[in-house]
Amino acid sequence: MPDSQPQQPSSPDSPDSPDSRDPQDSQDFRGSGSQDSRDACDSPGPAGSPAPAPSAPPSVSPSAPPSGTPSAPTSALLLCGARLTDGRTVDVRLGEGRIEAVGTAGSLAAHAGRLDLSGYLLLPAAAEPHAHSDTALSALAEGPVPGDVQDVQRRATEAALLQLGHGATALRSHVRIGDVQGLDALQAVLQARRSLRGLADLSVVAVPRLLTGVAGADGMAMLRDAVKMGASVVGGCPDLDPDPTGYAEAVLDLAAEHGCAVDLHTDGADPARLARFAAAAGGLRPGVAIGPCGGLGRLPADVAARAAEQLAAAGVTVVCLPQGGCGSTAHGARAGRAGAEDGGTVPIRLLRAAGVRVAAGSGALRDVANPVGRGDPLEAAYLLASRQGLRPEEAYDAVSSAARAAMGLPEVRVEAGFPAELLAVRGDTLAGALSLAYSRIVVHRGRVVARTSAVREYCDSAAAVALDLPRQGRGQGGGVAS
Repeated sequence: MPDSQPQQPSSPDSPDSPDSRDPQDSQDFRGSGSQDSRDACDSPGPAGSPAPAPSAPPSVSPSAPPSGTPSAPTSALLLCGARLTDGRTVDVRLGEGRIEAVGTAGSLAAHAGRLDLSGYLLLPAAAEPHAHSDTALSALAEGPVPGDVQDVQRRATEAALLQLGHGATALRSHVRIGDVQGLDALQAVLQARRSLRGLADLSVVAVPRLLTGVAGADGMAMLRDAVKMGASVVGGCPDLDPDPTGYAEAVLDLAAEHGCAVDLHTDGADPARLARFAAAAGGLRPGVAIGPCGGLGRLPADVAARAAEQLAAAGVTVVCLPQGGCGSTAHGARAGRAGAEDGGTVPIRLLRAAGVRVAAGSGALRDVANPVGRGDPLEAAYLLASRQGLRPEEAYDAVSSAARAAMGLPEVRVEAGFPAELLAVRGDTLAGALSLAYSRIVVHRGRVVARTSAVREYCDSAAAVALDLPRQGRGQGGGVAS
């Protein structure tokens, strides 16, 4: 364990405006009405949205003050009996938004609340490095995606809460600006960010369509306005501009001027363009990311390897989308939707071998690009393990440590001194958690912010009883629950 607390670097994705401070809140939970009892702490929702119906909390719950009693977000919490990936069973004490101590089970005293995590695997929380809040949950909309501020804010908030329930306590959302909607979608997502304070950290990438030529002048002016409004990252899709290199250079120049991070959509199929981009991006702080880069997988192996070496030397992160793309790259636009070809063919092992940091995002969440997108980082990790051959530890790192690093966020470990951004998943091993990650408890800034409780039930079975299969409880009708 470190002797002192790790330094927290300044982060382009960490809200640092006055409205990002945690409000006073209670530990009450309200259900979303789903069958798996996915709950989140009360939070101010978008204007005009109905309050979710209350549901009974899951059997595993933290100590909490009476309903309606404010509790400071810095109060201490003891996580009891959690299993770590190295096999140890430990107690973890949280306070002031950080991990205060980690000790053997039963060795730590609780200063306030206790949360029994027996049967749960405790992990650093996941992060979502590539979301699209402005189009999320719009797959059933007829015609163009609704663009009024209230509708976008509602969908962006709901999407963020869904992803929080999956375990992502920090999200980076790409939001289109310009054209008919102007800056309305950006304004709506920034409002959603404010409504989510204390629950999850949401940062915004401004995505203009064109930045070069006469048509690009308006895009550049709007991009500058977006940064002034609160977009902490600048991005876009150079592949869709008549001058892709000029587009990328314009983004990099503006980012250097304002101290913003860069996150660009690209198919990555042009090695010469990638080389020029890597040369221009080298050394830019606070960081540069590109994705989904499915075109790298269509290049000859030696060409892809050279491109990977250039990206690694420039410190560029690649954000892949194992669950399917987001429809923003030129290849995805030609295909009508960016599916498995964009997200599934990224040569991840080749990139990692060259020293490129590879993070994984979710991309589309139930919009026209992927009407069944889940926005679940553990599903992304599962796909990396099952389809790309990564070890479970490597796959989860892509949606946790690597994703946080890509977003400029501080590292999280289950060790004293690190940020209390944690995810507890029912299971004994990481491989099992990636396979059957049903029940989850999410901790953000030292407090439980979301819980998902699932119970699988069977009818009476002599075979199940004889084998003494693991279970969570016994159903009312005598059936076995697992």
